[in-house]
Amino acid sequence: MPAQVTTDTLRAFLKSDLAIDDPVADDEELFSAGVLDSVAMMALIAFLEEQTGGDVRPSDVTLDNFDTLDRIAAYAATLV
Repeated sequence: MPAQVTTDTLRAFLKSDLAIDDPVADDEELFSAGVLDSVAMMALIAFLEEQTGGDVRPSDVTLDNFDTLDRIAAYAATLV
């Protein structure tokens, strides 16, 4: 069964899988500010697909969908 992806589950993923130990605010820019890179993006996409059971389309991989925890959670909700 697909899981809901929240900012808290994303924050836990950043800490456990991407070793981001610094606090991350829900509206903090992740890619624009250089907190995450393209390798992290691939891991994040795999995590979202695993959690939601959906497929992330390449055309959806934009800063509008992936630059903050809020945006990622909102996008993940469209995959379920």
